[in-house]
Amino acid sequence: MSSRLGTGDALVVLGCLCFLTTAVAGAALSPTAPAGATASDEARTTLVGVQGVGSYHDGGSVRLLDGGEEQWRTSTDGVYFDVTRLDNGSVLAGFMADGYQNCGPYSSPCFRTGFRIIDPDPSPEVTYEWSFPVRNRVASEVHDVEPLPDGGFVVADMEHERIVVVEDGEVTWQWNASTRYDPPADPTTTDWLHINDVDRIGDGRFLVSVRNANQLLVLQRGEGVVEVINADHDDASDDDGLVGDPNVLYHQHNPQWLGDGAVLVADSENHRVVELHRTDDGSWEPVWVLRGAAGQRFDWPRDADRLPNGNTLITDTRNARLVEINASGTVVWEHQFDYRTLPYEADRLPTGEPVGAPTYGDAGTMTAAGSQIPVLTPLLRLLSAAVRLPLWVGEIHLFLTLVSIAFVGSGLVVRWRE
Repeated sequence: MSSRLGTGDALVVLGCLCFLTTAVAGAALSPTAPAGATASDEARTTLVGVQGVGSYHDGGSVRLLDGGEEQWRTSTDGVYFDVTRLDNGSVLAGFMADGYQNCGPYSSPCFRTGFRIIDPDPSPEVTYEWSFPVRNRVASEVHDVEPLPDGGFVVADMEHERIVVVEDGEVTWQWNASTRYDPPADPTTTDWLHINDVDRIGDGRFLVSVRNANQLLVLQRGEGVVEVINADHDDASDDDGLVGDPNVLYHQHNPQWLGDGAVLVADSENHRVVELHRTDDGSWEPVWVLRGAAGQRFDWPRDADRLPNGNTLITDTRNARLVEINASGTVVWEHQFDYRTLPYEADRLPTGEPVGAPTYGDAGTMTAAGSQIPVLTPLLRLLSAAVRLPLWVGEIHLFLTLVSIAFVGSGLVVRWRE
């Protein structure tokens, strides 16, 4: 028997060597991600809602960072989303968890979603929970809850696509999205609108994020919708829920009302943070855009808060990091999580997400980081959405992996024909 490698065997070996070299070199040459880095001695206390670790549906927690050091975290019971520190020091958090027996119309055990109040002292403990059962864990979570001045809470209910006010454990007011959008027969069976955020911006006035419509609504109790940010456009398709122009907002999260005529948004599926201003004709347009920081493009950012000092705190979800930048886009603080971690939202304490904050519009700043590579960049983002990739994996590693697969596949075909 000949000891020489045939053409097919040689291609397989070459492909395997190419892949192994790419993986080893990529990991060895990648910069060490900092656990937390700051460009000044200014104290930074940050409250973080983590959706999961290695999964969108498991391993969530609430964490408190002091600079780059973690002070405490909750147990990983379910998933967490928006977090807010209350006046008494407790933390209000949107959540979803499974294993419940009180399941209403659904079989037990089931998932429930709603909000929890967590007392961090002396160790984090859930002291109150308001929740309701849901059909399944996908696209049904309460992503946001905010305290109201009278002691109640306003909740973004994605399962039933509505905004509700909860007082003493009871729903006392609600607005149903079906009053504006044409609903399916049963919204609980599909990811219809994906309402994912609500903020009180005035007396009985709320800013609402309707993710799948690419729109923000200004909602007034007693009147309904009084303004639409990114209003219906000519190419809108009711079939896929794209009502607003996706070039302005595309599946956004966590908008912040900067003041009348200005809003800051984590424009998630456009992989950027954008500040929109109202124009003279009532439409809204970007006046400031940030696509990355510290030389790294954003990957699905889901929160951006303009701080009282004029900086912006950004939760860069799939890059597993928090970054604080100034108006020029320079990073002044960064915290890097383990690459498997999926942070959802972060609040800088003590202010949290203020209603009303400095705007960047007058500067007209347009900042970018890196450049996109056709085909490879979109493909890499699709892959990172499905699998938690190490932070060093970039387009060149993806390209070389595809080349490796091509060599191995070709070798196997040649071997079969031989």
